[in-house]
Amino acid sequence: MSEFEATGRTPTPEPGSGGDPDSSIPDKPEQENIARRKRPGYRRLLFYCAGALTLYLAGQTISINRYGFRDSGRKAHCAIVLGGAAWHDKPSPVFRERLNHAISLYLDKRVTALVLTGGKGTGAPYSEGEVARDYCLKRGIPGEALFMEGNSRTTVQNLEEASKILDEQDFTSALIVSDPWHLKRGVLIARRQGMEAFPSGTTTSRFESFKSRASFTMRELYLYHLYLFLNR
Repeated sequence: MSEFEATGRTPTPEPGSGGDPDSSIPDKPEQENIARRKRPGYRRLLFYCAGALTLYLAGQTISINRYGFRDSGRKAHCAIVLGGAAWHDKPSPVFRERLNHAISLYLDKRVTALVLTGGKGTGAPYSEGEVARDYCLKRGIPGEALFMEGNSRTTVQNLEEASKILDEQDFTSALIVSDPWHLKRGVLIARRQGMEAFPSGTTTSRFESFKSRASFTMRELYLYHLYLFLNR
C-alpha cells in the first residue's frame, strides 16, 4: 500500500507528468499577453517607413530647388541648352532666357560652342533647335560655334541627341543650361550619357510665381526618380 493510499490523499501530479494535461499551460489571458508581446509591431514599422519616406522626399525636394542655383564658374567645351517651347519662329519666354544665359556663357569665354536641342511640337513649322540657332545668330554668335539637333521631344532625348554631337566634335565636357529646378535631372542624364557635365542655371527664369515654381519642382521630383530608377 502506498503512502497516498494509506493517508487517503490524492497525489498532486508533477508538471509534465501526464496527470493533468492543462496543469503546465498558462491561463489563456496570459498566453494572449505573451503572444502580443512577441508579435512584431507592424503599425510601428509602417509608421517608421512612412516617416523615412517623407523625410527622403522632403530632402530631395530641397535638393532639386537648390541644385541649379550652384554655379562654380567652371569652363567647358560647350553649353548644352535644353529645349523649350518655340512659338512659331521665336523662342517662348522660358526658352529665350535659357538661350540668353547660354549666349552669356559663350561671350564670357566659359564655353567655345553652344549645342541647341529640341524638335518640333505638334504642327510646328520649325524645330526648337532651328529657332534657337536663328536666335543666337541674330545676337552675334558665329555659325561655326552653333550645333543643333531637331529630333528630340523630351529632356532624355535632348541629351541623347546632344551626346551624339559631342562625340562628333570631340567635346568631353559640358555645362547644362536650363531653369534651375530642371538641372538636377538634366545633369544626371548627361552623366549617364558619359559626359563630364555640370549645371549652369539661368538666373532670369520666367518661372517667377510660387505656384509655377512649386509645380515645376513637383514634376521634376517625379521625373527625376523615374529616370533614376527606370532610366526613363
